[in-house]
Amino acid sequence: MKTKTAGTFDEEATNFLNVDLDIFSKSRLEPLVVAFGDAVWVHYVGREGSRYGAHLELGFPRNADTGIKALAALVRQLPTSAWNLWKNAQVKDFNIGIQGGIKPHYCEFPLQLDTLREIVKLGARVVITVYAAEANRLASHTYARGGRGRSGKERGSGRKKKPSLKTRRVRLRTIRRRTSRLI
Repeated sequence: MKTKTAGTFDEEATNFLNVDLDIFSKSRLEPLVVAFGDAVWVHYVGREGSRYGAHLELGFPRNADTGIKALAALVRQLPTSAWNLWKNAQVKDFNIGIQGGIKPHYCEFPLQLDTLREIVKLGARVVITVYAAEANRLASHTYARGGRGRSGKERGSGRKKKPSLKTRRVRLRTIRRRTSRLI
């Protein structure tokens, strides 16, 4: 099996992570995984509830398109017995992993038409998994610089100021009025 090496990326940015190959079947998938050989990193292969699953990856491809093409090439090279296991599997997903971040405003991860055609030929799907940005990264970005945020409110230490007694009473009266109208 391949040895994974960590990729480097900006921790505040949205980043492509990897492409996993997730397979679910009524049949055992160990022979299929063995047929891939050392070309893949095996996360798990075995029973998952009432069916069998295999979760594989290649390492760290440059982008989603490259990762899917490389995995698809391995699937096309499978020997007949392993190909039959692939063909009969209920779920065959090329799962693109994205780490969400606080920048840039948007981020695109395109797939080429020939890659999409290959996925269809293999009877597979594309799944996109986005992992949320970590709260501590968001908090440090919002409050570190001070000044005003998008909402126009003053940025500060991250702690909210407790509302005054008068403000709390007004909020309570408003809530009571609104609920009495509903009843």
